[in-house]
Amino acid sequence: MRRHEIAGQVADLAGPIATRMGLEVVDVELVGTGRNQILRVLVDRDGGARVGDCARLSEALSRELDLYDLLMHSYTLEVASPGLDRPLRRLADFVRFSGRMVAITTHEPQDGQRRFRGRLLGLVDGRVAVRLEDGREIRLDHEAIAQARLVVPSGARGEMGVSCR
Repeated sequence: MRRHEIAGQVADLAGPIATRMGLEVVDVELVGTGRNQILRVLVDRDGGARVGDCARLSEALSRELDLYDLLMHSYTLEVASPGLDRPLRRLADFVRFSGRMVAITTHEPQDGQRRFRGRLLGLVDGRVAVRLEDGREIRLDHEAIAQARLVVPSGARGEMGVSCR
């Protein structure tokens, strides 16, 4: 099974558990190889996820993962808040964080480039709208976006998410 398929199945397992705890699964990724794999689950809630939230979800999700045996090798489960430079995945994220600075990478070049940085304007006609640093406005289809993250304001780096393992 491929990494993104495993991450998708873990997200499917984690979502309902997180919802019952008042949390939202922001992202799931599997990094590393062989016996050094890390299964990272990023969660948030209104007001921000706390260490105790991460610990409770980690315990509950660990029990659930043991039942399904999705990973062939041993792994480390890491449940954390997304931090200030959180990824933006769903359309709702692009609405929620409208007005914030973002960095976006597309799958294919758009107007000759793949990397964009600017102020998120939200959704316009179902497309992600960004006012670039040079003042131009672009609109991207959600499916064209490979990666999108909030840009951390300088001086705020010390507040990156909490992690519990």
